[in-house]
Amino acid sequence: ADEVGISVFGTSAKWLSAIEKAGVKPRETHKLLQLKTILSTGSPLAPESYDYVYRDIKDRVLLASISGGTDIISCFALGCPVLPVYRGELQCRGLGMKVEILDDDGKPVRGEKGELACTAPYLSMPVFFWNDPDGSRMRSAYFDMYPGVWRHGDWIRITPRGSAVIYGRSDSTLKRGGVRMGTAEFYRVVENHEGVLDSLVIDTTGVGSGKGAAPAEGELLCFLVLAPGHTLPEVEADLRTALREQLSPRHVPNRFIVVAAVPRTLNGKKCEVPVKKILAGTPAERAISVDALREPEALKVFVDLAATL
Repeated sequence: ADEVGISVFGTSAKWLSAIEKAGVKPRETHKLLQLKTILSTGSPLAPESYDYVYRDIKDRVLLASISGGTDIISCFALGCPVLPVYRGELQCRGLGMKVEILDDDGKPVRGEKGELACTAPYLSMPVFFWNDPDGSRMRSAYFDMYPGVWRHGDWIRITPRGSAVIYGRSDSTLKRGGVRMGTAEFYRVVENHEGVLDSLVIDTTGVGSGKGAAPAEGELLCFLVLAPGHTLPEVEADLRTALREQLSPRHVPNRFIVVAAVPRTLNGKKCEVPVKKILAGTPAERAISVDALREPEALKVFVDLAATL
């Protein structure tokens, strides 16, 4: 940024969290005079990361957590230079995007968590997928829940001031004891631990063993990438306490499992849905394209685990 005069810097929520953990304080080592905007995407940006940016990177900068997709070449919710920034919130919905929050019956709700949907066509809307001559893959991806209405797959709430809070992917939300919980708040607690580099939480409800019907409620599994020098027993005890106290007893996993890496797409998104599909018995190559992964070999541990469920 100092060398070439960058004014808009795009990054990921994971990267901001990682450099904070590493103790990086750019405002102490660089001038960042031209830097006006920091864009964060890939996953919800934790409130603590807002604090970090304004404290240790630059205090006069627009920090915009954005949500959209490579597929739409746009954002459903994003930043705006003339609106205030609130920690943990996306400032507003995108111009030209009729974004609404829908309940399970497809009715708009306000002040409640629900499905992010775009209820009218928009200019950058894709019209077809490659190798999808009858449009079935396109419909399955976005129009299966609400016919004729684009459902993007984010679990979200619109605040009274029009900003948005995203709680994770709606198809990977945790359903425990009849309560639906977002994964973002889970990761916020787990990855705040100094011994955890990365994590992935999967609710196996609905995942069968192949020997009969799946139980009404499956296990809640938390996969951890540990930092050097930390052990599972030590970290697990801390996490169980933190999740119970900061969230609820329902958020405490049945099992913690150490893995070498969490499967992520090339743009840094955790592969929660593909991993759940793999645990349900879907072949890995059908659950996700390996070309879309940073480390395809990270899927192997989940393929092996699927055989035991």
